[in-house]
Amino acid sequence: MHLRRRLGSSWGRGVVVSATVVGTALLAACSPGRVPIQEQDLSRADGAACEALVDDLPDTLAGEVRRSVDPDDALGAAWGDPAYVLTCGVPEPSGYEPTAECNVVEGVGWYVPDDQLSDLTEDATAIALSRTPYVEVLVPEDHRTEGIDRALAELAPVLKKHLGEGLSCL
Repeated sequence: MHLRRRLGSSWGRGVVVSATVVGTALLAACSPGRVPIQEQDLSRADGAACEALVDDLPDTLAGEVRRSVDPDDALGAAWGDPAYVLTCGVPEPSGYEPTAECNVVEGVGWYVPDDQLSDLTEDATAIALSRTPYVEVLVPEDHRTEGIDRALAELAPVLKKHLGEGLSCL
């Protein structure tokens, strides 16, 4: 009978530990919430390119885990909290001039508005203008100094694989 109690109490602890691990995992998965992605009005071809891109995006970006987006079929993705947010099929940025500089990271030209380049305490919006349809990546200020180059470099191969040639960078 003593042996039976020991097995029972040990089994009970295992259930409690398992339930705690599962509960913690579920809370962690749900805690940041779903990241909204704005829908874009795209041609059929651009929509297909963006769908293929989103389906092929990595599960992690700059060490951050991919999160759920809203709507589920959005042409974008998010990683981390605060989140890097990628949106495919965005329009050309309103402040962009053909003579504006962009940074080339792993063969993809990224344009960031001048006012965002100079202030590292603000979120930045990098737009891959050298690929089409255009892709925008919102980089939270928390990731500006350590993660932005890594994130854009990790995205480059999949952008080059699924998107066409866009504007050339200066």
